[in-house]
Amino acid sequence: MNAYFASIEQKCNPFLRGKPIVVTGEGRTVITTSSYEARKFGVKTAMTVPEARKLCPNLLIVIGNPAKYIDTTLRIHNILVELTDKIDAFSIDEFFVDVSDFPDPVAAAQKMKSRIKDEIGITCSVGIAPNKLLAKLASDMKKPDGLTIIKPEQVQDILAKLPIQELCGIGSKMTAHLNNMGVKTAKELGEMPLKRLKDAFGINGMHLKNMGLGIDYAPVHKYWEVEQAKSVGHSHTLPIDAWDLKVVHAYLLMLCEKVSVRLRKAGLVGRTVSLVVRFSDFNTFGKQKTVDSPIKLADEVFQVAQEILKHYYPFRQAVRLVGVSVSNISNDAGQEQLFDANRKKAQLAEALMKINDKYGEFTIKLASILVADHFGIKNRCALIGKYLLKKHA
Repeated sequence: MNAYFASIEQKCNPFLRGKPIVVTGEGRTVITTSSYEARKFGVKTAMTVPEARKLCPNLLIVIGNPAKYIDTTLRIHNILVELTDKIDAFSIDEFFVDVSDFPDPVAAAQKMKSRIKDEIGITCSVGIAPNKLLAKLASDMKKPDGLTIIKPEQVQDILAKLPIQELCGIGSKMTAHLNNMGVKTAKELGEMPLKRLKDAFGINGMHLKNMGLGIDYAPVHKYWEVEQAKSVGHSHTLPIDAWDLKVVHAYLLMLCEKVSVRLRKAGLVGRTVSLVVRFSDFNTFGKQKTVDSPIKLADEVFQVAQEILKHYYPFRQAVRLVGVSVSNISNDAGQEQLFDANRKKAQLAEALMKINDKYGEFTIKLASILVADHFGIKNRCALIGKYLLKKHA
């Protein structure tokens, strides 16, 4: 989809159409997405609002509405399902659709684009190619409202000049690493000896070489086929950057509770806990720890996450975001807890989950999480106060 959140806001509110707008989170100044009118001024995702306003003084700010975007995504999915059942949702605004059995894939893509534009009122860009990797690349080549075809005989010519960072999955850090190895184009990545790539990137070395060759064996699954999760995680951007360890612990515990609920509902356990911390200067760090026995309860995940957090304390900057995930996943065999205390803890967690399912997330919660609630309320009130004072002045 093109400028997805901004396009939805402009469709819903005629006043915003044709104007430079950005969508941000509540209480935050970082831009989630910008309209094409704003992009003409150089406004980009991840900029702060003050930075964007220097480029575009007439910029309009819209607080994002996740429920609205999810509803739109489901409506788009319903259109795609009428085309084929081979659909993979890549993100909230991207889908892979397998049309390899269609007599005319281009006609199918054009019909799909027209229906989305007519029925929902926003545009999308489509890439048609022999595999997922190349289709994603093609979809990024013409925006907005584009349709790009990469034929098998064109692949090597395209990869010869393609910067590696334009391949899906190669971020800035990996780009810098590969550049230091003398790799700047996809073709050079494909020609790099496999041993060098494995030495540098481990098991991902083979995948990187295939990417450089334009090879991707990943299938498009039928939309009802659910693969077992490789990890379960949540992250949260704090309403305002925090130095207080108690506040960070409270948000961490809240995230561990969310992760635990998802694990238990899916009947999963895991052995590796990963923690991500982003500081106020936007530097982001991550560490993980593997435990001997599978875990699934919130306090079990929290204990490991706390141990990892000690590596970053005292904080070098105020904390902006924390994230927790559990990987090394396997099915929960339903092993009985050996100790009475552990058994009671598991029963309590199950009871809380059922109550919160019925009455809403965190209707009942650990008292420690209230620190996060109070922190959020206090700072929202402070922001409102600043706004009213500024408006009155």
